[in-house]
Amino acid sequence: MGELVSFKANGRTANGYLAIPGSGRGPGVIVIQEWWGLVGHITDVADRFANEGFVALAPDLFHGEKTKSPDDAGKLMMALNIAEAGKDLNGAAQYLVGVEGVEPKKVASIGFCMGGQLSLFAACEFPDVIGACVDFYGVHPAVKLDFSRLSSPVLAHFATRDTLTPPDAANALVDRIKNAGKRIDAYFYDADHAFFNDQRPAVYNEQAATLAWRRTIDFLRKTLV
Repeated sequence: MGELVSFKANGRTANGYLAIPGSGRGPGVIVIQEWWGLVGHITDVADRFANEGFVALAPDLFHGEKTKSPDDAGKLMMALNIAEAGKDLNGAAQYLVGVEGVEPKKVASIGFCMGGQLSLFAACEFPDVIGACVDFYGVHPAVKLDFSRLSSPVLAHFATRDTLTPPDAANALVDRIKNAGKRIDAYFYDADHAFFNDQRPAVYNEQAATLAWRRTIDFLRKTLV
């Protein structure tokens, strides 16, 4: 359904996967990858958003690198330059609002695992263009979040059997956002980390993933207006 595109990111060029609904128009969504890279699961999520009427762009934060090895994925995640990734995310958002048919002129950020934390980062750093934020079990130890700058509502999905973002850490994050006076709706699912990834049968949980997807679509349709 989608296609690879290039966009400007603070003076350089970045790439991503763009999926547009059949109508050719709709609200914009940035889909932020897990630590595996811009793999089939993420492009599939972008296509699913397009099927729901959203214009979805998944930026390639690893610039072509991808892996199926957890060890290599961890190295790629920790080697990620957060400031440069921020430029890519801002460039993706600016590109997306410039796509013909994208309304309103604020977009949502949604991310998974590493991308979940980066979704929060984008919402904090670029409040002028990020109008809604979704975090699926976000984790990245090098990403610092300044919730005083957050202006968009947040939807968060966590797993009760998550060892990377355990419930105590998830609840602490929710409390930080609430204590900053910001809006967050958080849900916990009886599932493992990465329960939404249907290309990883060892952790995929269809019931939890289906419910989280419907909540996400409803949230975006209410907030991106």
